[in-house]
Amino acid sequence: MRVGAFVLGAQFPGQGPGEALHRAVRTAEVAEEAGLDSVWVAEHHFVPYGVCPSAVTLAALLLGRTRRLRVGTAVSVLPNAHPVALGEQAALLHLTSGGRFTLGVGRGGPWVDLEVFGGGLEAYEHGFPAALDLLRRWLTEPRVGVPAGPGERYGFREVAVVPRPSESLDEDGKGPEVIVACTSPASVRLAAERLLPMLLGMHCGDEDKAGMVALWREAALAAGHPRERVLTAEHVSAGVCQLADRTADARETLLKAMPGWLKQGLDAHVTVDGRVRAMRDPVAYTELLCELHPVGTPELAADRLAATSARTGITRFALLTEGSGDLAGTEENVRRLGVEVLPLLG
Repeated sequence: MRVGAFVLGAQFPGQGPGEALHRAVRTAEVAEEAGLDSVWVAEHHFVPYGVCPSAVTLAALLLGRTRRLRVGTAVSVLPNAHPVALGEQAALLHLTSGGRFTLGVGRGGPWVDLEVFGGGLEAYEHGFPAALDLLRRWLTEPRVGVPAGPGERYGFREVAVVPRPSESLDEDGKGPEVIVACTSPASVRLAAERLLPMLLGMHCGDEDKAGMVALWREAALAAGHPRERVLTAEHVSAGVCQLADRTADARETLLKAMPGWLKQGLDAHVTVDGRVRAMRDPVAYTELLCELHPVGTPELAADRLAATSARTGITRFALLTEGSGDLAGTEENVRRLGVEVLPLLG
């Protein structure tokens, strides 16, 4: 089982963005010291829910600050980026880090980002599969071109892929791992058809995640992928982790801090077309996260992680550890996760 930290760069009420980003960097540094496997960096635009606007940029900094830790994006929002530009960045980080970088991508939401960056609703609602396929071509082929035509967003002449990510010294000689954030049956099937592992969100419980893994396997097998590779795909489960000597204290820490952050952050989202987008109740959502995830004593946390793995078959975890909103509290939480929980997982 591989356990990592999920870094949102959350800006809690009364904090500035510098404080949130410093806590994000310290999370990665302490995660390496504590023996965690990885950190996963989120990306958001124009909202204090998360103040990192470029997951690949922060990932580059964290790769430079660490020596062993794997660093992934969770996720880079593909409709806001050109797939070739993102592919070049991924190749660069893969090669310079010795293969420690994972590129997570997703559709994002119908937010005003689409207007600012020029993708528009078309990129969000229909363009994700083509963008993902172009990104994968860039990471696996020596030369790439896209014939221009009606409705083609990315038409360009054939060009050389430089640097080639497959020039790395990886055991299998492949480029960076690519994972896909999945929130619907359609996105699960899209990832499965390409044999790309899934990143499953922290709002989902074990039963929902088990169902998505089962659907992914069914779709991957139907697409003709080898059974062994389908059954050994390494999906990632996002969650929340808050540790304390008493479970009640861990829950209280999150219930004091997270609702204010969630309300401030979620209320700031603006849809690109004015559609009404219902947001979760911050207190109820925090309570749900406490029920679903390793929030409590180290023993309870280990039991919940083991139970999720047993029910879903997932062995990689990205756990939000900054839910207290406090730097010292986050550092202690990460240390306890590595020192007290990991040994219980075997």
